[in-house]
Amino acid sequence: MSKLIAILLVGLLSPMLVHAGPDTPSKFDPTPYAPQKALYDFNFAEPKPRQSFGYVLNHIKALKEFGDFDKSQIVIVTHGNELHTMARKNRAIYPDMYDALKELNSLGVKIRICRNAARSRGYGPEDFYEFATVVPAAVIEIAKWQNEGFSYMYPAAASTNPRITREQLVEKHPELEMAD
Repeated sequence: MSKLIAILLVGLLSPMLVHAGPDTPSKFDPTPYAPQKALYDFNFAEPKPRQSFGYVLNHIKALKEFGDFDKSQIVIVTHGNELHTMARKNRAIYPDMYDALKELNSLGVKIRICRNAARSRGYGPEDFYEFATVVPAAVIEIAKWQNEGFSYMYPAAASTNPRITREQLVEKHPELEMAD
């Protein structure tokens, strides 16, 4: 009997159900995010400071708009070739880096540089800007922050896939332009 009632209810209610199709747009969920603890692991093959910090700045922008930025914490542990950009003796080829590090520091971002990676590239702990702290090793520093509940973020994986814009996609596939 309960099966029959269920079948009748589905039959009666089905005309009221909305069917989504390929032209139905997606929804936006502006649900506020709780404070976050994020650990960025920087290990880039090329020293590209703006690209590296772009991930962190986008995270901060999203937290300011949709989250609790004031109670959030962000840490960067760097142990790749990007650490060249943070060395004071390289200011001539990375003139904007001091200001970029200063900005991140003013936003509360902690920057940690692996001593082992620095030493293997010819730097000592004193060679970096004052906004960074040199730590014994990236592996133990990353584990420390993860043990404190920080989410692990690895933007180097994303950097191997170049970003393409909608315009670039349409240029490659002209049939899309007509579909708009």
